[in-house]
Formats: sequence, C-alpha cells, structure tokens
Amino acid sequence: MSKKLPLIGAALLLATSAAWAQSQGVSKDEIVLGSIQDLSGPLAGFGKQIRLGLMLRVDEVNEQGGINGRKLRLLVEDSGYDPKRAVLAAQKLVNQDKIFAMVGHLGTAQNMAAMPVQFQKNVINFFPVTAAREMYEPFHKLKYSFAATYYDQMRLSLPQLVKEKGAKKVCTMYQDDEFGLEVVRGAKEGLKSIGMEMAEETSFKRGATDFASQMQKLASSQCDFVVLGTIIRETIGGIATARKLGFNPTFMGSSAAYTDLIHKLGGPAMNGLYATMTVQNPYLDDASQPIRFWANKYKTKFNEDPTVFSVYGYNIIDTFAKAASKAGPNLTTDGFIKVMDTMTIPPDIFGSAQATFGPQKRLGSNISRMSQITDGKWKVVTDYAKN
Repeated sequence: MSKKLPLIGAALLLATSAAWAQSQGVSKDEIVLGSIQDLSGPLAGFGKQIRLGLMLRVDEVNEQGGINGRKLRLLVEDSGYDPKRAVLAAQKLVNQDKIFAMVGHLGTAQNMAAMPVQFQKNVINFFPVTAAREMYEPFHKLKYSFAATYYDQMRLSLPQLVKEKGAKKVCTMYQDDEFGLEVVRGAKEGLKSIGMEMAEETSFKRGATDFASQMQKLASSQCDFVVLGTIIRETIGGIATARKLGFNPTFMGSSAAYTDLIHKLGGPAMNGLYATMTVQNPYLDDASQPIRFWANKYKTKFNEDPTVFSVYGYNIIDTFAKAASKAGPNLTTDGFIKVMDTMTIPPDIFGSAQATFGPQKRLGSNISRMSQITDGKWKVVTDYAKN
C-alpha cells in the first residue's frame, strides 16, 4: 500500500503541472500580463496614457487583495509604433516573461504583427487599442476586441448627423491608407442607407502637413458637410486651413480624432467639430462627480491630466480582472475564455456601451455616440446610434 502512495502523489503532481502548463503566466501568487505601447514614436502620448491607465487599475486591484489571492504583474514593452519592434516585444513577453495575456496593445499593424507570436503559445489578445476590424475578424478564440470599428462608427452615426444638419453635399478628406479608407467605406455605406452618395473625395499621404489644395477642392465643390478620415495633426491642419479660406462646413471625424489634443493644440478654430466616440474624455472639472473623482485620483497619482486613452487602459484591466475573478482560483486560458463568452459587461461611469461576447462573437459592441467641441471642450451630444 505504502509503495502506491508515492505513485498517486506523483500522478497528482503531474496532473497539477499539466494544468499550470496549460496557461503560462499564472503562478500560486501572481498573474503576469503584458502590454506593448508606443512609448517613443509618433503615438507616444497615447502609449504613455494607456500605460498609466493600465497601471492605475492594476494598483487598485492589488491593493484590494488581487484576484483570488493572486496579484497582477504588468510588464510593458515599447514598440515605437513599429510592427517589427512589436514582434520582438511580443516574443520577449510571450516566450521569456511568459505572460498570461496581452492587454491593450496599441496600433493596428503592430497587433497584426504580434498576434501570431501570441497565438502559438495560446496567449489571448485582450482589448487591443485600435478600431480595426482585424482585431476580431477572421474569428480566433484568442481575440477579444472592445472598440467599435471606424467602419461601424461612420455607418451608424453619419446618417443621423447629415439628416439633423440638412446637409446636401457630403464630401470627405481622408488619409490614404487602411485607416482613412475604413472611415470612408463606413461613411459611404451610411450615406447609401439614406439615399445619398459621397459628392467629392480628396486624400493626403500619411505625414502630410499642407492641406490647402484639398480644402480648396472641397470648397469649390460647395460641400456643406466634410467627413474627416484624419487623426490629430491632419484634423487640426485641415480645419484650420478651411477656416482661413472662409470654408465652414460641418466637420465630422471618427474616434481617432476624439482626443483633448485637438482643442488643446488647435485652439478656437476647432470649435464645432463632431467626432464619434464611446467613453468620455475625463475632465478634472467634469459635471459627473464619479468622473471628477476618478480624474483627480489619476492626476494626484501621476501628476498629469487623464485622457480618453487613460480611460481605455483603466477599463481594459477592470474587465480583465472581473473575468479572471469569475474564472475562479484555477485560472486557465480556457476557463477565462468560457467566462468571457458568457459575461455581460455593463456600462461604466465613462458611458461605455454594454458589451457582450460569445463563442463566435469577438467584438463587445459595435455602437458609438457623438461628441462636439464646444467652448474648447468635448461635450457628448448624442446617445448611441443603434444598428
């Protein structure tokens, strides 16, 4: 009898080891998460803000005792917004640091490059910070996306604003790449739903700084509504140029233009701009007391104002923690997926839409709402546009 006991013990040990082996990054007392951000390239401002948002919620979770007795450990690598560096960062985090999940990775091309490295080792790509359809299509069980796509943002919100403004000639200026084209595709689909077509189109190469010829073209076509497939500098440059020409149509951008940098850098000329968005920019003096409290907590901790990207980071960890907690003390990738596929994520203090996932559904919500810059601040002006 006594000879059999060591064998039973060994079998149990092997079974336990096999369970742990299923999901790297989970030990007796911690869960290791990885994130890849741009900390030194063109979107370093966003990358830093996402990182601080992630850290704020990680610290809160750990102060409250962790998840089923395990503390979260967050490791952040810099991609410089370069897909090649994103691959190297993913290799380090997945193979060397042995992360359980990749959280809040910034950038479309960067995620596309890194995902194969993760999927080889059964590492989830959790809530990347990009509104590209590739973050949930084609279907892969390890993909989870939270961002309403640029395509759906325009398809659902544009018709609403065009009708409200009584616009007759809808035109577009867009960045000549996959991002800009997705905005335009969604806009055209939205216009089709109300029996309209895009009246005029003009584009620019990524990195352009002069938008005079584009705005002159739209002005001479007498466009009264302009869809902007632009990010920060091009949004500011395009609108400022139009104002100088005395060309004042309704301007509408996507969530890529929904950042406090637009009004901080662009000044009063940006007043009137509309953009699709989901979570609110957390101003320190926000009318909402919970947002005000959160924003001031962030400011106290990091000595800088929070932004919408800080909120993305915070919410990503918040949702991860809820799902990991529900998955129970024996956290595995399969167990986490099972919970995510049955969980409803309710709206939060920042106004995010309810999100749900399923065995074949990898985008939490495809709806967005609209904000407008009024008196130098973003103000929410519509509720969520329904399908």
